[in-house]
Amino acid sequence: MIPIGASMTIAEVQEHIAALQRFNADFTHLEAKEAKADLPHHIWQTVSAFSNTQRGGTLILGIAERQRFQVIGVRNGGKLQHDLASLCSDEMEPPIRPAIQLHNIDGKHVLTAAIAELPSQQKPCYFKAAGYTNGAYIRVADGNRKLTSYEVQMMLSARMQPKDDQELVTEATLDDLQPRLVKGLLARVRNRPDDPLARVSDSALLKKLAVLAPHRGSLVCTLGGLLALGKYPQEFFPALGMTFVVYPGEGVGEPGANDERFLDNQRIEGPIPAMLAPALAVLGRNTKRRAVVRGLYREDVGDYPVTAIREAIVNALVHRDLSTSSRGTPVQINMFKNRLVVHNPGGLYGPVTVDSLGEGISAPRNIRLLRILEDVTPVGERRAVCENRGSGVGAMQEALRRSGLPEALLEDRIATFRVTFSNAALPRRRDRRDDIKALLGEHGTMSRAEISQALGLSEISIRKWLAALREQGTITTTETKTRSKNVRYRLAGGGHELE
Repeated sequence: MIPIGASMTIAEVQEHIAALQRFNADFTHLEAKEAKADLPHHIWQTVSAFSNTQRGGTLILGIAERQRFQVIGVRNGGKLQHDLASLCSDEMEPPIRPAIQLHNIDGKHVLTAAIAELPSQQKPCYFKAAGYTNGAYIRVADGNRKLTSYEVQMMLSARMQPKDDQELVTEATLDDLQPRLVKGLLARVRNRPDDPLARVSDSALLKKLAVLAPHRGSLVCTLGGLLALGKYPQEFFPALGMTFVVYPGEGVGEPGANDERFLDNQRIEGPIPAMLAPALAVLGRNTKRRAVVRGLYREDVGDYPVTAIREAIVNALVHRDLSTSSRGTPVQINMFKNRLVVHNPGGLYGPVTVDSLGEGISAPRNIRLLRILEDVTPVGERRAVCENRGSGVGAMQEALRRSGLPEALLEDRIATFRVTFSNAALPRRRDRRDDIKALLGEHGTMSRAEISQALGLSEISIRKWLAALREQGTITTTETKTRSKNVRYRLAGGGHELE
């Protein structure tokens, strides 16, 4: 893959052109235009789209899309270079600095512009004359799509720390918080003697954590405090809950055997700590058990590991966008016959990307809400709702691997974030114990390397199966030092066996 924003060789340009011709189509990160004498009229849309799209893109001028992407060249390469550079520098906001080059392909001049993705704190890139509303685009498949006003808002919010979770809910007071959750929060903080908050009064501590805030001479709840500790936050924000719908087929609207539309349909409300158990209960009663082999043992597990689904639900609830534009949309969990999907309003925030998720990078959108939930324990659990250390996605993927399931698909769509779990188990590892016994029955004795070569497996894998067979008493060794490379194995029960 040619790095976007870097200079390209003729061979790399030819590689791009060959791909366009082979598929007879543009790509998400590659677009070709004719531009015989002048820049195409709406070329700014592509410049904006590549700048706003993850990994950017490459624009090639001098290619006839209508002629199956044949090279036709540009007439005045110098002028086009100048015009494109001026467009990017003077007419786009912020200014764009693509790597623009002229290449000679089969005697014709072709212009390339490698446009790098802008940092999140500079997005969106838009055409000044059209403004934010009509001038900001993103790349989808092989075309450019205008960003919605909400998507533009999401990009702008990434330029600074959002404070929606600190908004005052003036109708809500301390009486609207659950005493048990508040006492638990205070106790956890007090149990850390080195924490500077441990020595302040209860009301001061709740203000420091932005659970409560002063308003006209009294203390009222913040939005984050209400969502974390409230008795019933949906009294004030009806849609800030969660829905869990179980469909009978593989798509919405696909009926079941008895023409049923849903197998289960639950609205889950309350504070965030109280929404986890009901959601996992819906999951439990709508999943089947299946066998998973871990090492040498078989274990029955559900279609989806609870650890993975819990992490996805927590992430959706605490990282969702809380701005006024999205408060009519709940977190949604949709379970189908072959997959489970969790999605929430608001894409990734700050420097975090899909590729960096699970690497310990933490950039929470709702920083105050996350801080409160670090010290709130749901009923029936010993750990807090979340850690706020950027480790949740890594734990989720590891739980899936341990259950023999593929990793979750993570999709950042600016306005929404979606996690998709598949319940199609990965191919089960074949039990090679019978193969090893057959080999030893045929050859008498064999070394680990010889067995590995005969079965086409690594010595590490073979070592595990040999250890299992020795533990069962099925095979034995001809040497006392079983870690030696020279040790040979044979079936037990024949002749003198060394222990």
